[in-house]
Amino acid sequence: MTTTETGDTTTAATAAAATTTATTASPPARRPVRRPGRERERLGARIGWAWILLSSLAIAAFAVVPYLTSSLPELAASRSGGLAEHYAGQPPFVLAVFYVHIVAGGIALVTSPFQFWRGLRDRAPRVHRWTGRVALVAIGVAGLAGLSLAPFSAAGLVGTFGFGALAVLWVVAGWRGYRAIRRGDVPSHRAWMMRAFALTYAAVTLRLWLPLLMFAQVPFAGAAGFDADAAFANAYAAVPFLCWLPNMLVAEWLVRRRALPSYRLPARTLIA
Repeated sequence: MTTTETGDTTTAATAAAATTTATTASPPARRPVRRPGRERERLGARIGWAWILLSSLAIAAFAVVPYLTSSLPELAASRSGGLAEHYAGQPPFVLAVFYVHIVAGGIALVTSPFQFWRGLRDRAPRVHRWTGRVALVAIGVAGLAGLSLAPFSAAGLVGTFGFGALAVLWVVAGWRGYRAIRRGDVPSHRAWMMRAFALTYAAVTLRLWLPLLMFAQVPFAGAAGFDADAAFANAYAAVPFLCWLPNMLVAEWLVRRRALPSYRLPARTLIA
């Protein structure tokens, strides 16, 4: 073999080795592709969570603080306490249950939104767990107190059944959420906590529906003029179901959208 042939062989071997190295080398890291649709969805989720948090805090302050700073007779005289006039003349047992429901419901309303804060779950899971325990205890206490108050509702029989059903479902959803996480079923826990918060958020939607329903009666006031007390009574007769049924429909839609365990109607069996 000549020197030229030896040099050609060496050059070919070097080129082959370089080609093999280039082929087996890992490809350069690719930058994550941003999807506008997903970014908009995340932004919408953040805006929605911010609205839920702020509205929950606002209603908790609006609906709870007056009852803790003034007596029911004082609120009834000033006509600024909502249902104070109705409950001011109730027996002591009803008054005690009323205050338990107000305080526990306010705690549930303030703590529940933080359960859906992903950053809290990921960065401080211990805080997430303790906040969840407080929320579940508050839901249980407020739900049982609400069930006891249902027969004394200012909305009469509609309030007894509407608020009574709300209280039962509220306690059941919280209990199912607790049992699911105890057995390690995170998807079911998330689904039940979404349902429980939909019922907790009824405290907010009730106070959103009331002015809307009262305003809807303005065109029908007639020559006698608009009677705010009668309009409030009419509106309050509709909210015992209206304050939570739409919430549950939205919650179930979100549960299915996130592919979490949900209730489905059994498929009908066709008989030939």
